[in-house]
Amino acid sequence: MSQPSIFWWQKFGTLAQMAQATVALLGFVAVLFQINEIRSNNRAASARQVFLNYTDLAFKNPKFSQPDYEAIKAGSRDEQVQYESFVSYLLYACEEATAAFADKREWQASCDYDLKSHLPFLCEKYQAEPAYLETYGADTQQWVKMSMKAASVTPPDCKLGKT
Repeated sequence: MSQPSIFWWQKFGTLAQMAQATVALLGFVAVLFQINEIRSNNRAASARQVFLNYTDLAFKNPKFSQPDYEAIKAGSRDEQVQYESFVSYLLYACEEATAAFADKREWQASCDYDLKSHLPFLCEKYQAEPAYLETYGADTQQWVKMSMKAASVTPPDCKLGKT
């Protein structure tokens, strides 16, 4: 007696079993996409919250958001530390926002605008303590250095140039 002819798909199961496996695989891929989307949305929400907190801090401390850096340097040690913390928070908020919204140029433009008045401080800080900028990510370090260069803020005087 001869063997009945077996189709290729019969070696792997019935059509229903293959369809079920395909649907399960598609479901798994959909779950992976969902997890990635949730992660992205959480990062965006977190970045918005950090930037909102920075904006609130700037509103409550106009002397730091648009600083007279010479007056701050001549002021008390406490005021200098507060200003340094303010600038650190700005850098952190911008680092979070630009990472979460890399495809949205307006976040970078906002950070560029806010950073400019702090460049003399960052120049002096970087000159005195090069390790300070290393506490931020490579993109933030590059951004600060490029901003200083673009604004002609260079040691030893670290003054804003004409831009």
